Amino acid sequence: MPTTFLDFEKPIADLEGAIMELRHRGNGEGVDIAEEVSRLQAKVERQLKATYAKLTPWQRVQVARHPERPHAVKYIETLITEFTPLAGDRAYAEDAAIVGGLGRFRGRPCVVIGQEKGDDTESRIKHNFGMVKPEGYRKAQRLMKLADRFALPVITFVDTAGAYPGVDAEARGQAEAIARSIEVCLELGVPLVSLVIGEGGSGGAVALAAANRVLMMEHAVYSVITPEGCASILWRSAENVQDAAEAMRLTSDDLKKLGVCDVVVGEPLGGAHRDPDAAVKAAADAIETELASLDGMDAAALRQHRRDKFLAMGQKGL
Repeated sequence: MPTTFLDFEKPIADLEGAIMELRHRGNGEGVDIAEEVSRLQAKVERQLKATYAKLTPWQRVQVARHPERPHAVKYIETLITEFTPLAGDRAYAEDAAIVGGLGRFRGRPCVVIGQEKGDDTESRIKHNFGMVKPEGYRKAQRLMKLADRFALPVITFVDTAGAYPGVDAEARGQAEAIARSIEVCLELGVPLVSLVIGEGGSGGAVALAAANRVLMMEHAVYSVITPEGCASILWRSAENVQDAAEAMRLTSDDLKKLGVCDVVVGEPLGGAHRDPDAAVKAAADAIETELASLDGMDAAALRQHRRDKFLAMGQKGL
């Protein structure tokens, strides 16, 4: 049960609060409450199904940003064995917004890279809320080139509202670092599979997602700008954020139809934050399937595959 409920989840929060109160009272008085708890839990499940079956794009954004949603470190710790983290860009500094290194995914040696937002105040500050600086993208480039040198597949976990927009980042070449990361992705002679696990924001996300196969968790979003940013530009008002989210076609369903996303990975009922282990397991199965589909392709074929994929984007209509 999550500890944080979104605005549209209030009826669910009320029911789960009633279950907790009932359990507390029952445990204290020695009363058998199993039947009533079971009835309320069934009601919670029905409410979850009804609510999540008709989420608006803006509500999907809220789910993608849920603070208890599993982040990159959770995926790496669960899926990657013998993980050896690598740090620094060998030019300026270490950027904790990018977590990456060498390991094994279900026995297969690989390089893994993820954007990490953090789970509490301390870790969010440490990881800069997943907003990567130029040195982070240059670290990602270094790791991808390492993978290319040793013929290792690359797995990336995308989760950022966007690249860090600070003056210091711009002074150190933020735009060039992002562009170069995209170039490195496209030039890799090894399989590259990317999974958008939460927010896929702007070039900050594409820098790790110019992949052979782009996967999205069911309630993840992927867009050129945040809905808030879009609303402030087009409507000059934050009040139109829901209109912006609707117009942007940023949900996994829409992006699959448009050919931007290749695979949508189903999440547990109520979102990945309700059962992180199940969500990560589903993601692992999907990644394994996509990596297997790329086996046997040589470097030239993998590069051409990516080229054809991105040139074809935008040719499908909703």
